[in-house]
Amino acid sequence: MKRVGKHIDKDGAGYVTLRPEDDEDMWHLYNLIQEGDHVRAPAIRRLVTTSSTGSTDSQRIRLNLTLQVTNVVFAPSTASSTANTNSSASGSAAQEMTATLHISGRVSQENAHVKMGAYHTLDLEPNRDVRIVKEQWDSVSLGRVEEACVEGRGAEIGAIVCGEGTAALCLLSEHMTVIRQRIEVPVPRKRMGSSTMHDKGIERFYSTVYSAFLRQIPFQSLRAIVLASPGFVKDSLYDYFFQEASRTNNKPLLQARNKFLRVHTTSSHVHSLVEVLKSPEVATQMKETKFAREGIMLDKFFKMLANDELRAWYGPDHVQLASDRGAIGTLLIADELFRSSDVVQRKKYVALVDDVRSKGGEVLIFSSMHESGQQLNQLTGIAAILTFPLDVEVVEAEEKAAREEEEEKRLEAEHEAGLAAGA
Repeated sequence: MKRVGKHIDKDGAGYVTLRPEDDEDMWHLYNLIQEGDHVRAPAIRRLVTTSSTGSTDSQRIRLNLTLQVTNVVFAPSTASSTANTNSSASGSAAQEMTATLHISGRVSQENAHVKMGAYHTLDLEPNRDVRIVKEQWDSVSLGRVEEACVEGRGAEIGAIVCGEGTAALCLLSEHMTVIRQRIEVPVPRKRMGSSTMHDKGIERFYSTVYSAFLRQIPFQSLRAIVLASPGFVKDSLYDYFFQEASRTNNKPLLQARNKFLRVHTTSSHVHSLVEVLKSPEVATQMKETKFAREGIMLDKFFKMLANDELRAWYGPDHVQLASDRGAIGTLLIADELFRSSDVVQRKKYVALVDDVRSKGGEVLIFSSMHESGQQLNQLTGIAAILTFPLDVEVVEAEEKAAREEEEEKRLEAEHEAGLAAGA
């Protein structure tokens, strides 16, 4: 993402102009643009003109429109492939689509071709400038802008999560897990006394995965490539890759051999990427990356929830109580909470993040486009690892007692004021 322009007043009002370049930038824009914001971007309108003779003519023109946002829809990129080995073809073609972002709302700035207040939908595109105007740019939004504009950000890990006959080729970046291609190849079972059909099926499967890997995964620019599976499929696939690379003299792949990591998982489903990220092999390689840190801390939270529950709190109300007592060491919060259409709710979460940071705590904002973020969303979307143990029931009792004492003081003050007025 490139920052083209920025002007924000002391009170937090202003605009930022950004130029998205890839799918992850679209995801950042989705998290930045909220209901009530004003967004200016290129659009195409179909204009119909009527001549003096009554004939009509329509043409499509490109113009810049400013909308007051009422709805934002993000559609992630998809690439899928199914190889059917019942036919003689063993290859498979991948159909790839880039992520799309649709902004709906009313036109809020005069335009020669569009009436004020007319409804329109902007389809945001890569490499086209987008201006976002907000009445209040909070710390979370500004932090996301800065993070999105860091040079050299992009996919860091390639992964193939596989089982016998199935594979998903993925790219993992700071905020997204993109499934580049899914592969399914029927593999016949071994029969008594003969495994010929099974071996041919396995050969076709490995060949399809290898071809897809070369097309879909930019292995030369990645920090690591993970082969993950429940059994020995990952090891057989690894051997096949480098046998083929040697046979075809694929020097770039042979030079990237030290990037390959083989990781055992309990499932061949994409969800097992969470296990991959917290495995010691990957954690060592990825210890400086944001998403690896998130996976490690989420795993630590779940372990603490099982073994030391007084230091593992979750849910908005309980986490807020822990923050009020300065007990939060690490706050785990999903980006989904900041997309709330309720302004009061959003401000509450922003204030919580600021409060934790001001007290020296660590804040990890999980992307719901990663498996770890989806796990956190299932747990209310917010959790905290405390620096010292607190009993929820005791804290709630203290809060209740404090509220009752406050209420008594208020009633007493009102009573005294009434007596003074009567005298």
